[in-house]
Amino acid sequence: MVRFGLTVVRHGETRYNKDKILQGQGIDEPLSPTGFKQADAAGLFLSNVKFTHVFSSDLLRAKQTAATIIGKNKFCKGLEIKCDTRLRERKYGVAEGRPLTDLKAMAKAAGEQCPTFTPSGGETLDEVRERARDFFEFLCQLAVELEQKDQEMHGAASRSSGTCEEESVFPWTDHCGVRKLSSDNGEASKLLLDANILVVSHGAYMRNWIGYFVSDLKCTLPASLTKTQLSSVSPNTGVSHFIIKLENRSVLKPEIICVCLNQDSHLVDVGAECVAPKMF
Repeated sequence: MVRFGLTVVRHGETRYNKDKILQGQGIDEPLSPTGFKQADAAGLFLSNVKFTHVFSSDLLRAKQTAATIIGKNKFCKGLEIKCDTRLRERKYGVAEGRPLTDLKAMAKAAGEQCPTFTPSGGETLDEVRERARDFFEFLCQLAVELEQKDQEMHGAASRSSGTCEEESVFPWTDHCGVRKLSSDNGEASKLLLDANILVVSHGAYMRNWIGYFVSDLKCTLPASLTKTQLSSVSPNTGVSHFIIKLENRSVLKPEIICVCLNQDSHLVDVGAECVAPKMF
């Protein structure tokens, strides 16, 4: 079985986030001072997590967040951040650079509602989901190839070279109200992973991606998660963590366990607004 960890983080705040102005893909704003503080806090929260790969949207706010997080990490300071256009925010077309209230007004005039409304020149939700699906299948294939390479080098008896262990230094159990993942015999144990991947992306994109996990791939969710939490956009630098299992190396039927969703305890001392608007 192939198994990998996936940590997804929304970028830190920009001045456009604070002013509730849509950025999409056309507005490439840097992080605000608060955004850098949020990224620092996320970096400290994840500082003991040994990532094997880091991917980021190629938009500046995401790249700066990823670089800040990795800069705080005890194990990954030299790890290359790979930018991928499939991780970009939803494209909002003519609504980019305009207040969120304008998008709502456009939707109302069209007899539709946000977020299903697509402004002229923007992406549909289906188009965003297709980007997310394509990127996720790429991650699954990456994990399969890493596991195969390790098998070829060391055989079935040893998976030590190409794997990492999800150890107690992971913050999930302390902050997310979940128990440690257990081994097949029911005893708490270290979890062997073929890859441990960090992804930094955007609010609307992430909500669509998680929607794909839940509706299409039947992701297992924490029992305490409410419908409102599931449908809400992550706060800036909110952290979600998943464990993905691929039986028989098949990327077509992944088993996905959501360990935590849009976790934001690291923002308590930042002083930023932690509750994101639902629309973008």
